[in-house]
Amino acid sequence: MLIDSHCHLDRIDLKPYQNDFACFMHEAEANQIEHLLCIAIDLESYPAMLDLVAGFQQISVTVGVHPNVQDCKDPSVDELIALGQPDKVIGIGETGLDYFRSEGDLSWQHQRFRNHIRAAKALKKPLIIHTREAKNDTLRILKEEDASEVGGVIHCFTEDWEFAKMALDLNFYISFSGIVTFNSAAEIKEVAKKVPAGRFLIETDSPYLAPVPFRGRPNYPTYVRYVAEQIAELRGTSANKIAELSTENFYALF
Repeated sequence: MLIDSHCHLDRIDLKPYQNDFACFMHEAEANQIEHLLCIAIDLESYPAMLDLVAGFQQISVTVGVHPNVQDCKDPSVDELIALGQPDKVIGIGETGLDYFRSEGDLSWQHQRFRNHIRAAKALKKPLIIHTREAKNDTLRILKEEDASEVGGVIHCFTEDWEFAKMALDLNFYISFSGIVTFNSAAEIKEVAKKVPAGRFLIETDSPYLAPVPFRGRPNYPTYVRYVAEQIAELRGTSANKIAELSTENFYALF
């Protein structure tokens, strides 16, 4: 059985499933997807996301505001704590820093990130971290806010082994997406070989970043097996073993 540890189910294209979410979930089950973690991006669409997945016990959710989202409600620590109380909410985020899509004075991003860390610590729930072209500041803020108390996951990992080691030391897991299947992802493949067996997850980040052989097309949680197969090839083991390890690691973290 497989777990997609990071997907945006409220954003996937349901047209191939007659616009029926239950039909999509039936196919996910048929493809041995045991559990899905649906990740929040903003608070404006959060109620609709909760409504979509409410009837499915095999779906958990997070609450948070993505670092790139502007012109939106920026939650306080107390608001995040209140929204993060239900049992179905098993993590805080995605949160972090992104200097690729945002520019100028990014102090608002830093404060938003700190608010999410503080809420996660109050709730004792893991963080889902997004970082792009901001690795030094990401690590600095995680250290300054003592994020290692709750840990979490560096999702859709795109950095090098040095960053991975520092993240592991801060009590974070490393999650690999379809990017690990790209020919251009040499550094990420090296990290996938080296990360300890008990400290990695797999994800799709669907509907984004579809793996080979679907690169450039809409992504679906059912494609998580291609991530497992690539990591298995890199580590010289079976896809079933990678599925087993990543599932154990998910439940250990969350």
